[in-house]
Amino acid sequence: MRRLSTVFALALGGALLAPASSVSGQIQRHPTGVNVNATGATTVFISFGNLEGYVPVEALWCGELIPATPDLGDKCDPSTLFGALPIRYAQGRSSGQDGFTDIMSIPPSVARRAYQAAAEGADSRFFYVRRFSDPQGVRPDQFVTVTCRMTSGGARVPLSLLDVRLRFVTDDAVLSVRTGEAPPPLQAEIHYTGTGNLVGRWEVVMPGEDPPTSDDLLTEATLPAELRGTQRRYTELERFNIFLPPTGEVVLPGPDVTDLPTARNGMYQVLLRIEASGDKEGDSDLAAAGAGEGVVRSGAVAGFPIPPLRYFVGDAGAVGVAGARLRALFPAADSIVDPGEPVTFTWTQMGAALLYRLEVRTPDEVPVLSALLQPGSATYRAPDWLAERAGEGVVEWRVQALGSGGAVVSETPWQRLILTGGTPGPGGGGG
Repeated sequence: MRRLSTVFALALGGALLAPASSVSGQIQRHPTGVNVNATGATTVFISFGNLEGYVPVEALWCGELIPATPDLGDKCDPSTLFGALPIRYAQGRSSGQDGFTDIMSIPPSVARRAYQAAAEGADSRFFYVRRFSDPQGVRPDQFVTVTCRMTSGGARVPLSLLDVRLRFVTDDAVLSVRTGEAPPPLQAEIHYTGTGNLVGRWEVVMPGEDPPTSDDLLTEATLPAELRGTQRRYTELERFNIFLPPTGEVVLPGPDVTDLPTARNGMYQVLLRIEASGDKEGDSDLAAAGAGEGVVRSGAVAGFPIPPLRYFVGDAGAVGVAGARLRALFPAADSIVDPGEPVTFTWTQMGAALLYRLEVRTPDEVPVLSALLQPGSATYRAPDWLAERAGEGVVEWRVQALGSGGAVVSETPWQRLILTGGTPGPGGGGG
């Protein structure tokens, strides 16, 4: 009898000292583990549930875990950190019944570090750790882990889009066609992981219509279940449903060019809309995560909006760019910007510019950033990683006004910008 009492006491003590993952009220997730590409990027849809007022904070990848005591769960061992979720890929948002939808976009740099660690004898698994905090600061933080199992990136990896580039089959940087003429053929060059059906449609935004938002340009599988079907719809040109083999690359032909509207002058935008498809390797069970009921289909998830493809109809490009000379307004030459502050570029508008091109480079003429902006735009906020890629913290920038065929019809001189908060060195502001 005494022995049974001892065993019962040990069992009770073990229950009291159980890992944080079994504590009542612990935040749950699904999937709990996924296969990922060992040699490149992977994107995975993850549902978190049972938040009870907790909010997500940072997300890290690492090779080893340690107890988060006095907080709940297991956190990353600081000596094995591989990286953090980049801000530009942060597509997570609240959803479902007390849940949070997260898009885990593993950068190639993290996969490379994990692979190198495995090659040196470490475990072939690594971990994605989400920290959740109580906004009131009363309850302990919770660390929730998803196991990433490295594979070759083939059929057993979730179907995710890594890069999508739309282009007309032409050398022109800016496409301008005459009224009533058909544009050249267009296509989408897609890099992906996994295998499955790519389902979607081509749409066109007519001149004068409200442009799509960033959420409208996301693939449907990137959105929480309750937001699917809320994206703005435009004129549909063509639908497609193709099978993607586990090869990682495909060229998707565009719609019949005779279906592209050219009857009215102005700027048109062709959109590639990717719908969610079934994917057993990445689908998320809301019930298992404590975030609702049903399975969320996540085939063709992506951590970025797909940019539209633009073309101009009319003869405005033939008359050149009218009005005053193109001038850069802000930041002024040799301005100093603190490292943590966003950088916004502004310039004067030109009457008949078909597009603006903003370019940022290092003083050694190494490109750092290039962006195309619609006519009517005269401002651009640089991504948060601009200072990170600026090398020594000094860059030069300029803006070009583009006409028919991508011809440069006006441009500003190169101007120097200092992103380190330091003192300008010798040299001018560009020429």
